[in-house]
Amino acid sequence: MTEPDTIALSKQLTIRRALVGLWQVADIEKDGDVIDPETGADHLAAYTEAGFNTFDMADHYGSAERIAGALLARGTQATVCTKWCPVPGPMTTDVVRAGVQERLDRLGVERVDLLQFHWWSFEHPAWLDALHEMAKLREEGMIGEIGLTNFDAAHLHVALADGVPIVSNQVPCSLLDRRATGPLSEVCAQWGVKLLCYGTLQGGFLSERWLGKPEPTEITDWSKMKYKRFIDTAGGWDAYQTVLQAAADVSAKHGVSIANVATRWVLENEAVAGVIIGARLGEAQHSDDNLKLFQFELDAEDHARLKAAFEVTTPLPGDCGDEYRKPPFLTASGDLSHHLDTMPSAVTVEHVPGRSGETRVLSGSEWEDIAGYCRAHRVGDRVLVSGTTATHGLDRPVAPNDAGAQTTYILDKIGAALTALGASIEDVVRTRVFLADADDVLAVSKAHGRVFSDIKPANTLFQIGRLIGDYKVEIEAEAIIRPRS
Repeated sequence: MTEPDTIALSKQLTIRRALVGLWQVADIEKDGDVIDPETGADHLAAYTEAGFNTFDMADHYGSAERIAGALLARGTQATVCTKWCPVPGPMTTDVVRAGVQERLDRLGVERVDLLQFHWWSFEHPAWLDALHEMAKLREEGMIGEIGLTNFDAAHLHVALADGVPIVSNQVPCSLLDRRATGPLSEVCAQWGVKLLCYGTLQGGFLSERWLGKPEPTEITDWSKMKYKRFIDTAGGWDAYQTVLQAAADVSAKHGVSIANVATRWVLENEAVAGVIIGARLGEAQHSDDNLKLFQFELDAEDHARLKAAFEVTTPLPGDCGDEYRKPPFLTASGDLSHHLDTMPSAVTVEHVPGRSGETRVLSGSEWEDIAGYCRAHRVGDRVLVSGTTATHGLDRPVAPNDAGAQTTYILDKIGAALTALGASIEDVVRTRVFLADADDVLAVSKAHGRVFSDIKPANTLFQIGRLIGDYKVEIEAEAIIRPRS
């Protein structure tokens, strides 16, 4: 019998290239009817019998982890990939260990095969603390391998350059959402990391069911609510139908389904290790159709047909994960600001004594008292940010040998200081960049451009003799707070 292909993410971890995704457990249970774990395990067992024995879930996918745990308790051989999406705040040793232990307890195992980490805002640097603590637990044996979820190319790069042993990043990718095939795939190629891709069928919209059909006026399914926003942003219903028709043409040629073509296109991208196929437990399983993924390949003519259809669509804005961190929030709710608003500040704001209306930000560095300065100072609508290096915590340099990664981390720190003073990165009108090595100009400029390509502040770049310590770049900024349009 044909089975899904496998791929090694590391020497210790091999997965099926078609993973069974359990995010819809949360949708099934959203009205309070919790799936009995043993009944759910019966449904998972049917997937394993068909060869689909790699499961993907998360701490917030309802009772998915407990259902998987019930399956494992039967002695069934399965690979479990889950996610930890912690409440924003300091990521101490105790906090991280407790988060990982909860995953183990719900699964009923001593080690989770792949633990994937999500973080809401990179302006709070505790995400690096969490990953380094997870790396320690990997050494202890509580975690098999570490993955990320919804990280963009720049921050995947920072984590890798800072020494975190990451094997995968889970992101959306489809015929309509092709962001993962750009800079993110380039970082994966550089570091040997693989992508696990979800949303390949856009919540079921990439299927025969919707070919030639009118635009729906009411959607109640969480998944379809989310991916309808993707369709709207990618050019609207007509552009989507153009891509769907192209996929239908290719599917007819190969005698497979539109879903097969859409998923196969994602799977054939070099950076992609696996695709995550959603399962609604207790409903149609589609295992026979999904097995066809591994019985055909797209040829040059197929890729050309699809590429021509892509030309009528609008590329989705930003990089992978941006939809969780800034507008437009391409999610079921369409607004995730409530998550971002709960992110605590990593800095302290205080009023300047004797100067009415002036405020400043302190980061807690001992040098602020020794040298007599602050991280940022607001006077009226003007904010001045001190020269900033990629210092994590009080004294550790991030990614000591990577100027591009340091630039990304620095701009996050600058963004955090601005946010604390009521400004934003969009208010920046000037930056000054100081480099120790002229060979780093391109890497630093690209990282600067990722943040400021649309804002385009005035900028000066200097090559200087050297920077103190293991720092390759230092940046200062000025901002003027203006009314939001």
